[in-house]
Amino acid sequence: MTDRRLSDSTQQALPASVAVPRYERNSVSPGIVHLGVGAFHRAHQAAYVDDCLAAGETGWGIVGVSLRSPDTRDALAPQDGLYTLAITSSGGEKLRVIGSILSMLVAPEDPAAVLAALADPRTRIVTLTITEKAYLRAAGGGLDKIHPDILHDLANPQAPRTAHGFLAESLSRRRAAGIPPFTVLCCDNLPANGATLHRLLVEFAALRDARLAAPSDARLAAPSDARLAGHIADGVAFPSSMVDRIVPATTDADLARIAGQLGVEDAWPVMTEPFCQWVIEDDFPAGRPAWEKFGVTMVGDVRPFEDMKLRLLNGSHSAIAYLGLLSGHATVDRAFADRAIRRFVDGLWAEAIPTLPQNAELDTAGYTTELAERYSNTALAHRTAQIANDGSQKLPQRIVASAVERLTAGASPAHLMLVVAAWIAACEARGKALPESHFTDPLDAQLASLAHRQLSAGEAAMAVFDLAGFARDHAERQTLIELTAAHLERLRTGGPATAFAALDIA
Repeated sequence: MTDRRLSDSTQQALPASVAVPRYERNSVSPGIVHLGVGAFHRAHQAAYVDDCLAAGETGWGIVGVSLRSPDTRDALAPQDGLYTLAITSSGGEKLRVIGSILSMLVAPEDPAAVLAALADPRTRIVTLTITEKAYLRAAGGGLDKIHPDILHDLANPQAPRTAHGFLAESLSRRRAAGIPPFTVLCCDNLPANGATLHRLLVEFAALRDARLAAPSDARLAAPSDARLAGHIADGVAFPSSMVDRIVPATTDADLARIAGQLGVEDAWPVMTEPFCQWVIEDDFPAGRPAWEKFGVTMVGDVRPFEDMKLRLLNGSHSAIAYLGLLSGHATVDRAFADRAIRRFVDGLWAEAIPTLPQNAELDTAGYTTELAERYSNTALAHRTAQIANDGSQKLPQRIVASAVERLTAGASPAHLMLVVAAWIAACEARGKALPESHFTDPLDAQLASLAHRQLSAGEAAMAVFDLAGFARDHAERQTLIELTAAHLERLRTGGPATAFAALDIA
């Protein structure tokens, strides 16, 4: 490390315009382990914890864990875990150095070190930011019991690969040592994320010992590991949370610009917007930071906020991404400035808003006004291709759930189903109008096979619904397929303009 790199020794010489940690980092002890350290965590939860540390709550430092790649560790370790958060808007950019991540571990390199951090009595909260696919659910929603990583973790509990394996083994060790369990706090876009992980982890723990299938009398006499599923089911808190902040990918131009402003190099700064929201169910038996002092909303039930965010923000984000890609727009602000796409998003919101809880006093008008302002942020340069990733995993909760509720209520989900058709059309366009790997999806191999068969729009829509499991077993599934097929045919023949015309959008 040289004096040209951001670090504990160089941060005090940064320009006065750059905010730096307002606490002695060597006085901070770890209290949180975070699984899945990426740009979003560093722009969101780590910033909130940084505020708490500055307020004197020094027992809540973060041990970051990468479950796959060493890239974040390799970037931050030479910088003593420091990095720059660049908060950008159309009016300018503010830089803030975050110091809440005390250390970084890479699970594949040293799973024992990760388990030791999780079993440490000082660890009272484990937070996770993982993708929908990392929950490892089967088609029916339960645990994918034959997934290779699940099978590996069951056979090798001391060297797990998955979040399930690390959580189960560390909770087992804490229980055996008489250490109270930590609270598990999910910080991602999956609906009911805490309850979902709770259910899956109980399933996983039950698989760790076949004696759990024995009659109850036999289970009572089984070793502690055989009772782990019951311990997790009844003794560990899994509050759900809703998170929101736009975090575009950092570019080479961002690296150069931020280094120029700092006067030192930062290997991996994070770009974000001024807006930041976190809504958490307040269930922390082992204690928690006073997040509410810094804008976090602590609630009894996160579901109404979660539904509003998923259906209004995430749903419209997906719409802007796929329709933007098909219209030649590389970023959200450019796509949203397209008059037809802007009008379409208003129609999408009009269909989704009635599906939200009507007794939760949600300010949908204020929320969508704020979203429109965020999408118009010309400084953020949030790439449509980045948002387009993993559509098969995201669209069920962002779009299809709203469409099903619209049909059940006797209303049309025409705008909603155009989003599904636009995803299919954008997948088909890769390697043609779009670069081959412009965005990715867990079902890419199967989607490519479907595209190769040159199916009609109706056949393609049916095949994709079957493949992705959209609206599985729902009475109105065929109606959704037919709507999607009609949109897809228009997109194939005339692009978004023809699809918009059918909705009376120009």
